[in-house]
Amino acid sequence: MSREVILRGATALLGDDFSYDGKPRDIQLANGRIKAIAAAGSLVNGQVIDLAGRMLAPGLINGHFHSNEHFQKGCIENLPLELWVHHIRTPIPIVLTPRQVYLRTLIGAIEALRTGTTTVLDDLALGGAINRENLNAVFQAYADVGIRALVGFGMMTRSFVDNFPFADQEFPPVLLNELRRQHQPPAAQDLLDLCREIAKTHHPRSNRVGLAISASAPQRCSDQFLLACREMADAFDLPMVTHVHESRMQVVTGGLFYGKPMVEHLRDIGFLSPRVTLIHAVWLNPREIDALAKSGATVQHNAWCNLMLGSGLQPVRPLLDAGINLSLGSDGTCSSMTANMLAVLGSAAALSKLRGDDYTQWLSAKEVFTAATRGAARAFGFGSELGVIEVGAIADLVGYRLDALAFTPLNNPLRQLVYAERGAGVDFSMVDGNITMQKGRLTKIDEPTIIEEIGREHARVKPQFESTKSAIMPILNAMEQIYRRSLATPIPSDTYAARLA
Repeated sequence: MSREVILRGATALLGDDFSYDGKPRDIQLANGRIKAIAAAGSLVNGQVIDLAGRMLAPGLINGHFHSNEHFQKGCIENLPLELWVHHIRTPIPIVLTPRQVYLRTLIGAIEALRTGTTTVLDDLALGGAINRENLNAVFQAYADVGIRALVGFGMMTRSFVDNFPFADQEFPPVLLNELRRQHQPPAAQDLLDLCREIAKTHHPRSNRVGLAISASAPQRCSDQFLLACREMADAFDLPMVTHVHESRMQVVTGGLFYGKPMVEHLRDIGFLSPRVTLIHAVWLNPREIDALAKSGATVQHNAWCNLMLGSGLQPVRPLLDAGINLSLGSDGTCSSMTANMLAVLGSAAALSKLRGDDYTQWLSAKEVFTAATRGAARAFGFGSELGVIEVGAIADLVGYRLDALAFTPLNNPLRQLVYAERGAGVDFSMVDGNITMQKGRLTKIDEPTIIEEIGREHARVKPQFESTKSAIMPILNAMEQIYRRSLATPIPSDTYAARLA
């Protein structure tokens, strides 16, 4: 934006430490950034937007979800990761039109904006082929709704069934061969070429909707491909994500595939770096935490999803004590049921209180809010320019109504935001200095019409999901055996306990 705007009369969580003094402010914006902060009524030369009765906060950054899951929200409950995932990566491909993909993408974007999030990282599953029309629909949806988005493509080089331990022993040979045939990913070079092409036109530092590099998980990729992804991220100065140690089975997998836990393997091949974020990282040992600290990599806490899949509790305090940067993410709506980052913040802080009796080690509201703002901004290459309200920062802002019940009575706004607010008070938002919500209404799309169309198109698609259920059952039978066998397989004794006995 070129004209100047003055946000008048809101209180605000200011600076690196999100300090709050309850005084109304003028916040002047120019060219998508904060130009000045002063007492309310003192700034001139700009279009005035009255935000009296609101509290401004930095927009939350959802560091991880999968828009390809949005049509399956609420479909599955009470399955561990390795059984749940086959309902997502179905043996019978789900075929969608570009319009259906566009609408599906908007589901998560709308929920994000309505619950205080202004940036999402969408780790999109491509399936067995690159569909450029559908990819374009994803980018267009984020562009239209006004949110900031980084889009990655969950890339892998191994057939999906081959990222599980004991697959050769537990899958019937005919089924195993068929799954290997059905679940072949696109060619590695095609994936790299796709990223290289998009990086040239959609870099996240110069485009609100940009590219992130996503190598799905170490056990799903060859070492050569992991390093090729890392080299591309370095060459184009892009953030990079990968799933690591989400479940106990993945620690077993690392031992069988590499002779060591996966983070130790990633250290040894030279993969870790400050631009890399490890998603989940629940089952870690002290050696891995030391390796992460030395590398400068970020670890992401997906507290709510890890609860929903029974994956366990991340050792967050040891990570923070080691100086490791922390971000937060919701994960996909088929596992977590929601893209609401306020739920993630509250669960992350509350879960830490199960980690022993030393209450001085429990996470505070400020620590989890920092992870969901400044920590994620650092992880994704924005440094200190995003996730704060201070002069020079990017104007990604959210206004909360202080007459909402979560803030009534108002004693500690940051704590009440983290533990009590779940989106009812979100009334205003901006991304890049452009208004995306005003007086509780999204400004860039016709939300009621879009929601109605989503319902119609989901009804058309739903029979495809239903038709896959019978094909999934033989896979689940074999995976149940792998799951039980993995539970009986020892892992390093110094691994932080991630589940209650």
